[in-house]
Amino acid sequence: MKELLLYIARNLVDEPDAVTVTEREKETGTVLELRVAAADMGKVIGRHGRIAREIRTLVKSLAQRHGKRVSVEIID
Repeated sequence: MKELLLYIARNLVDEPDAVTVTEREKETGTVLELRVAAADMGKVIGRHGRIAREIRTLVKSLAQRHGKRVSVEIID
């Protein structure tokens, strides 16, 4: 899941080297924290949050196939 999130985010932004994903375990499942350059934040979130919603949907569906619970947080 982490690799998928990195791949998607790096292909969306202008500064792919600034993209980082951190995994954090919680009692409800795994949280993937996505960080990008401040100038690229709009590209990852999209208009009305559409791109962010689709990223979360893709990661969540892959996690469900593996029997896991994963959520994505975009950190500014």
